[in-house]
Amino acid sequence: MSPALPFGSAYGFGLYVHWPYCTKICPYCDFNVYAAKDRDNSALVRALGDDLARHARVLEGHPKLGSIYFGGGTPSLMAPAEIAGLVRQADALFGLEPDAEITLEANPNDVLGADLAAWAGAGVNRLSIGLQSLDDDALGFLGRDHDAAGARRAVELAARHFPNHTIDLIYARPGQSPKAWETELSEALSLGAPHLSLYELTIAERTAFGKRAERGELQPMPDDDQADLYELTQAVAETHGLPAYEVSNHARSRETQSKHNLTYWRGGDWIGLGPGAHGRLSLEGQRVATLAPLKPGDYIAAVSKTAGLAGEPLSPVDTARELLALGLRPGEGFDITRVETLTGAPPDLATLQAFIDEGFMHRTGERIALTPEGRLLADRIAAELSP
Repeated sequence: MSPALPFGSAYGFGLYVHWPYCTKICPYCDFNVYAAKDRDNSALVRALGDDLARHARVLEGHPKLGSIYFGGGTPSLMAPAEIAGLVRQADALFGLEPDAEITLEANPNDVLGADLAAWAGAGVNRLSIGLQSLDDDALGFLGRDHDAAGARRAVELAARHFPNHTIDLIYARPGQSPKAWETELSEALSLGAPHLSLYELTIAERTAFGKRAERGELQPMPDDDQADLYELTQAVAETHGLPAYEVSNHARSRETQSKHNLTYWRGGDWIGLGPGAHGRLSLEGQRVATLAPLKPGDYIAAVSKTAGLAGEPLSPVDTARELLALGLRPGEGFDITRVETLTGAPPDLATLQAFIDEGFMHRTGERIALTPEGRLLADRIAAELSP
Protein backbone atom coordinates (compact mmCIF):
# COMPACT_ATOMS: atom_id res chain seq x y z
CA MET A 1 0.00 0.00 0.00
CA SER A 2 1.44 3.39 -0.96
CA PRO A 3 1.67 6.19 1.63
CA ALA A 4 -1.31 8.57 1.82
CA LEU A 5 1.05 11.57 1.63
CA PRO A 6 4.12 12.01 -0.59
CA PHE A 7 6.13 12.81 2.55
CA GLY A 8 6.07 11.94 6.23
CA SER A 9 6.69 9.14 8.67
CA ALA A 10 5.81 6.42 6.16
CA TYR A 11 9.24 7.25 4.65
CA GLY A 12 11.03 7.08 8.01
CA PHE A 13 10.88 8.69 11.44
CA GLY A 14 14.02 9.84 13.22
CA LEU A 15 15.36 12.07 15.97
CA TYR A 16 18.32 14.41 15.55
CA VAL A 17 20.03 15.82 18.66
CA HIS A 18 22.43 18.72 18.10
CA TRP A 19 25.20 19.17 20.66
CA PRO A 20 26.66 22.60 19.87
CA TYR A 21 30.01 22.48 21.67
CA CYS A 22 33.48 21.59 20.38
CA THR A 23 36.85 21.62 22.10
CA LYS A 24 38.19 23.31 18.97
CA ILE A 25 36.36 24.93 16.05
CA CYS A 26 37.78 23.79 12.72
CA PRO A 27 38.55 26.47 10.10
CA TYR A 28 36.28 24.87 7.49
CA CYS A 29 33.29 24.33 9.80
CA ASP A 30 30.07 26.14 8.88
CA PHE A 31 27.88 24.44 11.50
CA ASN A 32 26.24 26.04 14.52
CA VAL A 33 29.03 25.37 17.02
CA TYR A 34 30.60 27.07 20.02
CA ALA A 35 33.77 26.58 22.05
CA ALA A 36 33.18 24.06 24.82
CA LYS A 37 35.34 25.78 27.47
CA ASP A 38 34.42 24.91 31.06
CA ARG A 39 30.62 24.92 30.98
CA ASP A 40 27.83 23.60 33.13
CA ASN A 41 25.71 21.82 30.52
CA SER A 42 22.95 20.67 32.84
CA ALA A 43 20.51 23.36 31.67
CA LEU A 44 21.03 22.39 28.04
CA VAL A 45 20.56 18.69 28.80
CA ARG A 46 17.30 19.47 30.63
CA ALA A 47 16.14 21.62 27.72
CA LEU A 48 16.78 18.77 25.26
CA GLY A 49 14.60 16.48 27.36
CA ASP A 50 11.87 19.10 27.75
CA ASP A 51 11.94 19.78 24.02
CA LEU A 52 11.56 16.08 23.28
CA ALA A 53 8.54 15.93 25.59
CA ARG A 54 7.10 18.99 23.87
CA HIS A 55 7.36 17.24 20.51
CA ALA A 56 5.70 14.13 21.90
CA ARG A 57 2.65 16.14 22.95
CA VAL A 58 2.23 17.41 19.38
CA LEU A 59 3.14 14.23 17.50
CA GLU A 60 0.61 11.76 18.82
CA GLY A 61 0.10 8.83 16.49
CA HIS A 62 3.58 8.76 15.00
CA PRO A 63 5.26 5.38 14.60
CA LYS A 64 8.25 4.26 16.61
CA LEU A 65 11.57 5.97 16.00
CA GLY A 66 13.77 4.21 13.48
CA SER A 67 16.88 6.23 14.30
CA ILE A 68 18.47 8.66 16.72
CA TYR A 69 21.44 10.71 15.62
CA PHE A 70 23.64 12.65 18.06
CA GLY A 71 25.40 15.24 15.91
CA GLY A 72 27.09 18.56 16.34
CA GLY A 73 29.37 20.02 17.28
CA THR A 74 30.99 17.21 19.18
CA PRO A 75 28.37 15.09 20.92
CA SER A 76 31.05 12.67 22.09
CA LEU A 77 31.72 15.37 24.72
CA MET A 78 28.38 14.46 26.31
CA ALA A 79 28.50 12.20 29.34
CA PRO A 80 27.28 8.65 28.65
CA ALA A 81 24.59 9.17 31.31
CA GLU A 82 23.27 12.19 29.37
CA ILE A 83 23.11 10.18 26.17
CA ALA A 84 21.43 7.29 27.96
CA GLY A 85 18.84 9.57 29.51
CA LEU A 86 17.76 10.98 26.15
CA VAL A 87 17.64 7.52 24.56
CA ARG A 88 15.49 6.20 27.41
CA GLN A 89 13.18 9.20 27.19
CA ALA A 90 12.81 8.82 23.42
CA ASP A 91 11.92 5.18 23.90
CA ALA A 92 9.39 6.01 26.62
CA LEU A 93 7.73 8.78 24.59
CA PHE A 94 7.81 7.36 21.07
CA GLY A 95 9.15 3.83 21.27
CA LEU A 96 12.16 2.56 19.35
CA GLU A 97 12.03 0.09 16.51
CA PRO A 98 13.76 -3.20 17.41
CA ASP A 99 16.54 -2.42 14.92
CA ALA A 100 16.69 1.33 15.62
CA GLU A 101 20.00 2.89 14.59
CA ILE A 102 21.52 5.13 17.29
CA THR A 103 24.53 7.06 16.02
CA LEU A 104 27.03 9.15 17.96
CA GLU A 105 29.46 11.46 16.16
CA ALA A 106 32.89 11.29 17.77
CA ASN A 107 36.34 12.74 17.22
CA PRO A 108 39.27 10.29 17.23
CA ASN A 109 40.75 11.66 20.46
CA ASP A 110 37.39 11.24 22.20
CA VAL A 111 37.21 7.64 21.01
CA LEU A 112 40.69 6.96 22.36
CA GLY A 113 39.88 8.50 25.74
CA ALA A 114 36.29 7.32 26.19
CA ASP A 115 34.67 4.37 27.87
CA LEU A 116 33.27 2.83 24.69
CA ALA A 117 31.40 0.19 26.67
CA ALA A 118 29.58 3.03 28.45
CA TRP A 119 28.56 4.52 25.09
CA ALA A 120 27.23 1.14 24.02
CA GLY A 121 25.47 0.77 27.37
CA ALA A 122 23.81 4.14 26.78
CA GLY A 123 22.20 2.72 23.67
CA VAL A 124 24.64 3.84 20.97
CA ASN A 125 25.09 1.15 18.30
CA ARG A 126 26.83 3.14 15.56
CA LEU A 127 29.80 5.52 15.71
CA SER A 128 30.53 8.22 13.15
CA ILE A 129 34.22 9.06 13.48
CA GLY A 130 35.50 12.38 12.13
CA LEU A 131 38.89 11.36 10.77
CA GLN A 132 38.85 13.97 7.95
CA SER A 133 42.30 12.82 6.80
CA LEU A 134 45.03 10.26 7.31
CA ASP A 135 47.79 12.71 6.43
CA ASP A 136 49.40 14.69 9.26
CA ASP A 137 50.06 17.79 7.16
CA ALA A 138 46.46 17.80 5.96
CA LEU A 139 45.17 17.37 9.51
CA GLY A 140 47.19 20.42 10.52
CA PHE A 141 45.77 22.40 7.60
CA LEU A 142 42.24 21.33 8.57
CA GLY A 143 42.78 22.40 12.16
CA ARG A 144 42.20 18.97 13.66
CA ASP A 145 43.50 18.08 17.12
CA HIS A 146 44.47 14.48 16.33
CA ASP A 147 47.19 12.93 14.20
CA ALA A 148 46.98 10.17 11.59
CA ALA A 149 48.27 7.48 13.94
CA GLY A 150 45.60 8.38 16.48
CA ALA A 151 42.95 8.30 13.78
CA ARG A 152 43.93 4.75 12.81
CA ARG A 153 43.93 3.60 16.44
CA ALA A 154 40.53 5.17 17.01
CA VAL A 155 38.96 3.27 14.11
CA GLU A 156 40.52 -0.01 15.22
CA LEU A 157 39.29 0.51 18.80
CA ALA A 158 35.81 1.59 17.72
CA ALA A 159 35.41 -1.49 15.53
CA ARG A 160 35.76 -3.76 18.57
CA HIS A 161 32.73 -2.21 20.26
CA PHE A 162 30.74 -0.95 17.26
CA PRO A 163 30.89 -3.19 14.18
CA ASN A 164 28.53 -0.69 12.54
CA HIS A 165 30.67 2.45 12.27
CA THR A 166 31.48 5.06 9.68
CA ILE A 167 34.38 7.42 9.04
CA ASP A 168 34.38 10.90 7.49
CA LEU A 169 37.09 12.15 5.15
CA ILE A 170 37.55 15.52 3.45
CA TYR A 171 39.26 15.62 0.06
CA ALA A 172 39.75 18.06 -2.83
CA ARG A 173 41.99 20.09 -0.57
CA PRO A 174 44.11 22.81 -2.22
CA GLY A 175 47.04 21.21 -4.04
CA GLN A 176 45.95 17.63 -3.35
CA SER A 177 47.05 15.35 -6.20
CA PRO A 178 45.03 12.40 -7.51
CA LYS A 179 47.84 10.02 -6.51
CA ALA A 180 47.99 11.36 -2.95
CA TRP A 181 44.21 11.11 -2.56
CA GLU A 182 44.11 7.60 -4.00
CA THR A 183 46.78 6.50 -1.50
CA GLU A 184 44.99 8.14 1.43
CA LEU A 185 41.56 6.81 0.48
CA SER A 186 42.92 3.29 -0.08
CA GLU A 187 44.48 3.35 3.38
CA ALA A 188 41.20 4.53 4.91
CA LEU A 189 39.32 1.75 3.15
CA SER A 190 41.83 -0.79 4.44
CA LEU A 191 40.78 0.09 8.01
CA GLY A 192 37.64 -1.94 7.32
CA ALA A 193 34.88 0.50 8.20
CA PRO A 194 31.61 -0.67 6.59
CA HIS A 195 30.58 2.91 5.74
CA LEU A 196 32.43 6.00 4.55
CA SER A 197 31.25 9.60 4.09
CA LEU A 198 33.58 11.33 1.63
CA TYR A 199 33.16 15.08 1.25
CA GLU A 200 34.86 17.60 -1.00
CA LEU A 201 36.24 20.57 0.92
CA THR A 202 33.78 23.46 0.84
CA ILE A 203 35.03 26.97 1.55
CA ALA A 204 32.09 28.71 3.25
CA GLU A 205 32.09 32.49 3.58
CA ARG A 206 31.76 32.87 7.34
CA THR A 207 34.43 30.32 8.24
CA ALA A 208 38.11 30.93 8.92
CA PHE A 209 38.89 29.35 5.54
CA GLY A 210 36.35 31.65 3.90
CA LYS A 211 38.06 34.71 5.33
CA ARG A 212 41.45 33.43 4.19
CA ALA A 213 40.06 32.90 0.69
CA GLU A 214 38.72 36.47 0.64
CA ARG A 215 42.21 37.74 1.44
CA GLY A 216 43.69 35.60 -1.32
CA GLU A 217 45.58 33.39 1.13
CA LEU A 218 43.70 30.23 0.18
CA GLN A 219 42.80 29.03 -3.31
CA PRO A 220 40.06 26.39 -3.56
CA MET A 221 40.72 23.51 -5.91
CA PRO A 222 39.39 24.25 -9.42
CA ASP A 223 36.03 22.65 -10.23
CA ASP A 224 37.40 20.42 -12.99
CA ASP A 225 40.08 19.04 -10.67
CA GLN A 226 37.46 18.42 -8.00
CA ALA A 227 35.36 16.52 -10.53
CA ASP A 228 38.36 14.35 -11.43
CA LEU A 229 38.91 13.49 -7.78
CA TYR A 230 35.22 12.73 -7.33
CA GLU A 231 35.31 10.21 -10.18
CA LEU A 232 38.51 8.71 -8.76
CA THR A 233 36.79 8.42 -5.37
CA GLN A 234 33.91 6.44 -6.85
CA ALA A 235 36.25 4.04 -8.65
CA VAL A 236 38.53 3.39 -5.67
CA ALA A 237 35.68 2.90 -3.19
CA GLU A 238 33.81 0.56 -5.53
CA THR A 239 36.96 -1.50 -6.10
CA HIS A 240 37.18 -1.96 -2.32
CA GLY A 241 33.57 -3.11 -2.07
CA LEU A 242 31.99 0.15 -0.86
CA PRO A 243 30.04 1.56 -3.82
CA ALA A 244 28.26 4.88 -3.51
CA TYR A 245 24.64 4.57 -2.42
CA GLU A 246 24.36 8.38 -2.27
CA VAL A 247 26.35 11.24 -3.77
CA SER A 248 28.89 11.34 -0.91
CA ASN A 249 28.20 8.14 1.02
CA HIS A 250 29.49 4.61 0.52
CA ALA A 251 28.43 1.38 2.24
CA ARG A 252 29.48 -2.24 2.15
CA SER A 253 25.88 -3.46 2.23
CA ARG A 254 22.31 -2.27 2.45
CA GLU A 255 22.40 -3.06 6.18
CA THR A 256 25.25 -0.62 6.78
CA GLN A 257 23.70 2.30 4.92
CA SER A 258 22.78 5.20 7.19
CA LYS A 259 19.18 4.62 8.20
CA HIS A 260 18.94 8.10 9.67
CA ASN A 261 20.20 9.89 6.58
CA LEU A 262 17.92 7.81 4.37
CA THR A 263 15.02 9.30 6.32
CA TYR A 264 16.18 12.75 5.17
CA TRP A 265 16.70 11.70 1.56
CA ARG A 266 13.41 9.80 1.33
CA GLY A 267 11.32 12.65 2.71
CA GLY A 268 10.54 11.15 6.10
CA ASP A 269 9.82 12.98 9.34
CA TRP A 270 12.44 13.86 11.89
CA ILE A 271 12.51 15.77 15.15
CA GLY A 272 15.31 18.32 15.51
CA LEU A 273 16.46 18.98 19.09
CA GLY A 274 19.16 21.37 20.22
CA PRO A 275 20.41 24.85 19.27
CA GLY A 276 19.94 25.49 15.56
CA ALA A 277 18.51 22.04 14.86
CA HIS A 278 16.22 21.64 11.85
CA GLY A 279 13.24 19.31 11.78
CA ARG A 280 10.62 18.20 9.27
CA LEU A 281 7.25 17.05 10.57
CA SER A 282 3.88 16.09 9.14
CA LEU A 283 1.10 17.94 10.94
CA GLU A 284 -2.50 17.85 9.74
CA GLY A 285 -1.41 16.80 6.27
CA GLN A 286 1.17 19.58 5.89
CA ARG A 287 4.94 19.50 5.72
CA VAL A 288 6.20 21.68 8.57
CA ALA A 289 9.76 22.94 8.95
CA THR A 290 11.09 23.59 12.45
CA LEU A 291 14.23 25.53 13.35
CA ALA A 292 15.41 25.95 16.92
CA PRO A 293 17.09 29.18 18.09
CA LEU A 294 20.78 29.17 17.27
CA LYS A 295 22.39 30.23 20.55
CA PRO A 296 22.29 27.72 23.41
CA GLY A 297 20.95 30.31 25.86
CA ASP A 298 18.19 31.34 23.47
CA TYR A 299 17.30 27.71 22.86
CA ILE A 300 17.06 26.95 26.57
CA ALA A 301 14.89 30.02 27.14
CA ALA A 302 12.60 29.20 24.20
CA VAL A 303 12.01 25.64 25.38
CA SER A 304 11.14 26.84 28.88
CA LYS A 305 8.65 29.47 27.68
CA THR A 306 6.88 27.74 24.78
CA ALA A 307 4.54 24.78 25.12
CA GLY A 308 3.96 24.27 21.40
CA LEU A 309 6.31 23.94 18.43
CA ALA A 310 7.51 26.88 16.38
CA GLY A 311 7.11 25.53 12.88
CA GLU A 312 6.62 27.00 9.42
CA PRO A 313 4.28 25.16 7.03
CA LEU A 314 5.95 24.62 3.66
CA SER A 315 3.97 25.25 0.50
CA PRO A 316 3.28 22.28 -1.79
CA VAL A 317 5.78 23.69 -4.31
CA ASP A 318 8.52 24.20 -1.73
CA THR A 319 7.87 20.70 -0.38
CA ALA A 320 8.11 19.23 -3.88
CA ARG A 321 11.38 21.06 -4.53
CA GLU A 322 12.90 19.80 -1.30
CA LEU A 323 11.73 16.23 -1.84
CA LEU A 324 13.19 16.22 -5.34
CA ALA A 325 16.53 17.76 -4.35
CA LEU A 326 17.02 15.28 -1.53
CA GLY A 327 15.38 12.33 -3.26
CA LEU A 328 17.77 12.41 -6.20
CA ARG A 329 20.82 12.03 -3.94
CA PRO A 330 20.58 8.30 -3.10
CA GLY A 331 21.09 5.72 -5.80
CA GLU A 332 17.63 4.29 -5.24
CA GLY A 333 16.24 7.40 -6.92
CA PHE A 334 12.94 9.20 -6.58
CA ASP A 335 9.32 8.56 -7.58
CA ILE A 336 8.27 11.56 -9.66
CA THR A 337 4.58 10.99 -8.95
CA ARG A 338 5.30 12.51 -5.53
CA VAL A 339 5.95 15.86 -7.23
CA GLU A 340 2.76 15.56 -9.24
CA THR A 341 0.76 14.76 -6.09
CA LEU A 342 1.94 18.03 -4.55
CA THR A 343 1.90 20.40 -7.52
CA GLY A 344 -0.54 18.82 -9.98
CA ALA A 345 2.16 18.30 -12.62
CA PRO A 346 5.26 16.10 -12.97
CA PRO A 347 8.74 17.56 -13.46
CA ASP A 348 9.26 18.96 -16.93
CA LEU A 349 9.38 15.85 -19.09
CA ALA A 350 11.41 17.44 -21.90
CA THR A 351 14.13 18.48 -19.45
CA LEU A 352 14.04 15.06 -17.84
CA GLN A 353 14.41 13.31 -21.19
CA ALA A 354 17.33 15.57 -22.10
CA PHE A 355 19.18 14.53 -18.96
CA ILE A 356 18.42 10.87 -19.75
CA ASP A 357 19.70 11.27 -23.32
CA GLU A 358 22.90 12.90 -22.06
CA GLY A 359 23.54 9.92 -19.77
CA PHE A 360 23.03 11.82 -16.51
CA MET A 361 19.85 10.05 -15.45
CA HIS A 362 17.87 6.89 -16.02
CA ARG A 363 14.20 6.16 -15.58
CA THR A 364 12.33 2.99 -14.62
CA GLY A 365 8.60 3.53 -14.69
CA GLU A 366 7.96 6.56 -12.51
CA ARG A 367 11.27 6.32 -10.66
CA ILE A 368 14.18 8.48 -11.77
CA ALA A 369 17.78 8.25 -10.57
CA LEU A 370 21.12 9.83 -11.29
CA THR A 371 23.81 7.88 -13.10
CA PRO A 372 27.37 8.03 -11.72
CA GLU A 373 28.05 10.83 -14.21
CA GLY A 374 24.90 12.63 -13.13
CA ARG A 375 25.94 12.72 -9.48
CA LEU A 376 28.52 15.33 -10.41
CA LEU A 377 25.63 17.58 -11.48
CA ALA A 378 23.13 16.65 -8.75
CA ASP A 379 22.38 20.20 -7.64
CA ARG A 380 22.01 21.53 -11.17
CA ILE A 381 19.76 18.65 -12.25
CA ALA A 382 17.50 19.03 -9.22
CA ALA A 383 17.23 22.78 -9.84
CA GLU A 384 16.31 22.37 -13.50
CA LEU A 385 13.71 19.69 -12.76
CA SER A 386 12.15 21.57 -9.85
CA PRO A 387 8.62 22.94 -10.28
